[in-house]
Amino acid sequence: MAKVKITLVKSTIDRVEGQKRTVRALGITRMNQTVEKEATPQILGMVKKVAHLLKIENN
Repeated sequence: MAKVKITLVKSTIDRVEGQKRTVRALGITRMNQTVEKEATPQILGMVKKVAHLLKIENN
């Protein structure tokens, strides 16, 4: 399955609690951290919810 690289480029400070939890559930704990995840519908839905905070790269 395809992979997606996700990098947090904007802070979660002053964000809605649901957005903070979504970023944390993606495995991102700090700014400019990059994680690589499988491109499942669940992960893509989470990414879409907080896309304004992330940089997304398809592999």
